[in-house]
Amino acid sequence: MVKKISAEEFDALFDSGEDISDYIDWSKAERAGRQQQRVNVDVPVWMLNAIDHEANRLGITRQSLIKVWFDTMLKSTAAGSGAIHA
Repeated sequence: MVKKISAEEFDALFDSGEDISDYIDWSKAERAGRQQQRVNVDVPVWMLNAIDHEANRLGITRQSLIKVWFDTMLKSTAAGSGAIHA
């Protein structure tokens, strides 16, 4: 059961470095900006075959490989432009 306190009391505990775990309902916790959004992308068959081959080689799913590649490219692009990546 989650203990109830005011926002001011919670902030004071957090600011003082106290353990605030008892005051958080972890079953409802979410990481901001991590919601999923489905997208559709049309690619040539040869490209899809190459993606599947690499995913199989690595032992991961096609979707996981594409997400890793997107993440790598976005971080690389952000690093070059000085942008901050979440």
